[in-house]
Formats: sequence, C-alpha cells, structure tokens
Amino acid sequence: MIYLSTPKVASRDALFDTEEFVLLLTRWNRTINLVGREDIADLAERHIADALELIPLIPPNVSRAIDLGSGAGFPGLILAAATGITFDLIEADQRKAAFLREAARLTGAPVSIHPIRIETATLPPAPLLTARALAPLPRLLTLAAPLLAPNGVALFPKGPKAAEELTQAAREWHMRAETIAGRSTPGTVILRITELRRAPSG
Repeated sequence: MIYLSTPKVASRDALFDTEEFVLLLTRWNRTINLVGREDIADLAERHIADALELIPLIPPNVSRAIDLGSGAGFPGLILAAATGITFDLIEADQRKAAFLREAARLTGAPVSIHPIRIETATLPPAPLLTARALAPLPRLLTLAAPLLAPNGVALFPKGPKAAEELTQAAREWHMRAETIAGRSTPGTVILRITELRRAPSG
C-alpha cells in the first residue's frame, strides 16, 4: 500500500492499493503481453515506482492530462490513481484497453479509456502529457504536439539513448528540455519538455 499526500498536484489525498493492481496485472499478463515476464517480479519496485517519480514534476493546479500508448497503465493510470488528476488514456490495442478498463474499476482511478490510434485522437489538448516506452523522441513529439496545450508540459521517461534522441529531435523541434535522472531504475531519465514548437522548415 502506498499512501500519497500530494497537494501540489491534486485536490485530495489519494490512496492507491498497489497490491491489488499487481495481482490484476499478473493475472491478465498470462494471456496478454502487458509487460515482459521478467518484469512481473518487480512491478511495484520498478514500473509503479518509475511512474510515481513523475509526480513532483507535474505543475501545480493541473486537473487533466493525456497518456499516450497507455498499455499496462504506466504511467497514466498509476498517476491518475495516485494524484486524482483526470487522465485520458489512449491505447489502440483492444485487449490492453480492456485491461485498462478493469484496472480503472479496481483502483478507482479517474480515467477515460480511448481504444484508438493516437493519430486519430480528437481530444482537446491537455496541459499535461505523458508517455512511456512508446516511440523514439522525434516520432513521439509528432504524436504529442497536437494534444499538448499551449504552455503545457510533457513528461517522458526514457532510457540510456535519451541524449541521442534529443539531438535527433532538435532537427525538427524547438523545445525546452530538462533531463532528470531516474531514481528507481538505473540508467533511466525523465524528459520534462515545455515550450514545444516545430522548427521552421528550410
């Protein structure tokens, strides 16, 4: 059980029962590839903890967010359950979307699940955008830009190639990018991106 009091990012304290979520994910993972089999043993210590690391990076007074390629619920569903922020979860895989609906029912997370491709989403842009293990940064920014509100913040957990991806993305995008070292998983970072706009062509 993890108890979080997060007045900076939520209007209420949130109680998130990680044990029930882990049991649910483990059961579904037998038939749907939600996470690698080797990751089941450390779901709480790694995947859930990685998601919770984003909380201090969320601006105050954010009440709505969009998570791209939500998969097993990392980080969007976890953040919604832990903070009370309303999340739109976009997940094109129908089976994973079904898992997210069941996980939302179990956790009480304030989420809406959209079983569509990100490119076809017509949601209003949100002040907070998240995505984990979805795509290299240049592609990820192309997907994210239409759904990120002006002055919005994007939080993207990344692996050891984050610096290389930033260099590649800078050819097409102007942005302010902060790199925060991950604490739960060695070698990971969190990219906190603001002031995103496409670079002029030519």
